[in-house]
Amino acid sequence: MRPTGQSGKNRFFIFRGDRLLVQTAGKRAEIPGTGDVPELTPHLQRTHYLGTFGGAASYAAEVAAVKSVPEGMSFEELRPLLGLLDEETFSVAGRAFQILYWDKTHRFCGRCGSPTEQKSDERARECPQCGLVVYPEVSPAIIVAVTKGREILLARARRFTGNFYSVLAGFVEPGETFEECVAREVMEEAGVDVAHIRYFGSQPWPFPHSLMVGFTADYTGGRITVEEAEIVEARWFRADALPDIPRTGTIARRLIDWFIERSEEGD
Repeated sequence: MRPTGQSGKNRFFIFRGDRLLVQTAGKRAEIPGTGDVPELTPHLQRTHYLGTFGGAASYAAEVAAVKSVPEGMSFEELRPLLGLLDEETFSVAGRAFQILYWDKTHRFCGRCGSPTEQKSDERARECPQCGLVVYPEVSPAIIVAVTKGREILLARARRFTGNFYSVLAGFVEPGETFEECVAREVMEEAGVDVAHIRYFGSQPWPFPHSLMVGFTADYTGGRITVEEAEIVEARWFRADALPDIPRTGTIARRLIDWFIERSEEGD
């Protein structure tokens, strides 16, 4: 879908590969309007309408390699923009990336191999040969704060950079409930049992198309034994002696902040 109306008021979430075009100013970042990037507009590909946010129609699009970008703008990885973009804008940027990723990776039918086409009446791609309809992917994953009295279980994963710890997380398997996934992932990654699993909240996580569903749970037994293929170390931490933890804006940090607040209330 192409923009209509006053194009200067439209916003484009323009990606080059996995990097988003932003205009930076100090510790803040903004998404440019179409009037700010006239030289890029003719080169936009895979344009998708995202909705209206803040009174502006918003679109996702991508460009191939470009020689230059407007002054004061740059293509940046999405994850470091968390905290630089406001929460709503980051959420829309994540949605834009997920839709573009899905569109790019489903150009051919997974059943018969024929080229697919964009459906005009809904966000989906359809195979004109066999009729298969494919919608944008969402991969559910759990993330859980396991507590033992006044301690929380945090782990340092092999994929983390630096000496950074977070709560446990993992993808839901076919035929599995969220609660079953929580219990399985905690046992697999840390070797302990949990009970009283309670829903906490959720957060879309566009890396590349996850939905993080948060829970809290109580430790009920077992000695920490980490899954060495994924976890370097897992330990119990008190609120007044936490290691490096995730940045603000992530559901992982919200879970840890919940634990800190609960600990302070108990003082």
